[in-house]
Amino acid sequence: MMMNNSKENDKDINDVLKHCDLCPRNCGVNRYEKTGFCGAGVKAKIALVSLHRWEEPCFTGSKGAGTVFFSYCNLRCCFCQNQAISHGGQGIEVSNERLAEIFLEQQARGAATLDLVTPTHYVPQICQALKLAKASGFNLPVVYNSSAYDNIKTIEALAGAVDVFLPDLKYAEADSAAEYSKAGDYFVKAGLAIKKMVELAGPIKFSADGRLIKGVLVRHLVLPGHRHESMRVLDWLWQNFGDSIQISLMNQYTPLYKAYEHKKINRRLTTFEYESVIEYALSLGISNCYVQEGATASEKFVPDFNGDGVLFDKKLK
Repeated sequence: MMMNNSKENDKDINDVLKHCDLCPRNCGVNRYEKTGFCGAGVKAKIALVSLHRWEEPCFTGSKGAGTVFFSYCNLRCCFCQNQAISHGGQGIEVSNERLAEIFLEQQARGAATLDLVTPTHYVPQICQALKLAKASGFNLPVVYNSSAYDNIKTIEALAGAVDVFLPDLKYAEADSAAEYSKAGDYFVKAGLAIKKMVELAGPIKFSADGRLIKGVLVRHLVLPGHRHESMRVLDWLWQNFGDSIQISLMNQYTPLYKAYEHKKINRRLTTFEYESVIEYALSLGISNCYVQEGATASEKFVPDFNGDGVLFDKKLK
């Protein structure tokens, strides 16, 4: 799925979308005729274009990360704060040409990075749009912000197009992944994808102004009742990558959507649980790690997916 000239791009996109195997679901559906597990069709669908100030500081700069929130997802996380777009499909379809314009508009607004949120199922469209945007002067660091539930060849297709990979590593246990995200093979598949991301992006590299411009930042959301699983996630990251990657340990879990149906996670994370995971990271020797302070577990941090910036260049403050 290499992107060369425009005619070859069109052919590559058509071939992939006619038998979709971008993620480990491997639905194999012809997206011109029907949709697979995730629900995505032929055109990229977007719920919000924004300058987002709540990402890690290495992505936001003074004005924010230039987020593009894509609709649909290949996971079914029962606690998803973005379920209206990830499961419900709320959003607006755009052409690849309009997608390229959106990338350029984010740059014109002063975004520190281009942050592609939940992009896996639109990688062919994104690659073509990035090529169009770069031909018109686009030069922001491109951040691939995914769940890591990606097939390896999908990550390989992003070589030269993406500067920073921002995957989650949600679980270390198959039972957790199956119960909470309907993906029992998550850890195996995400682990392979993250290894490929590190291979392609190399060690973390920061600009003089503190932006992460190359490398991999792995996010992990600590879940209530699962602090020991979080420690196993850290074990795996440290053993495989050491300090060549950046880690972000998050305490913002909020029991939203269908979380109330699952006894262990039907509550907020305690301070003890979160701090015990931080202490474990320190005991391993991990130094490249963001942690969160204060009250971050709140619905007020959930964006308003109102379609702003999708169809026209709206001036964002």
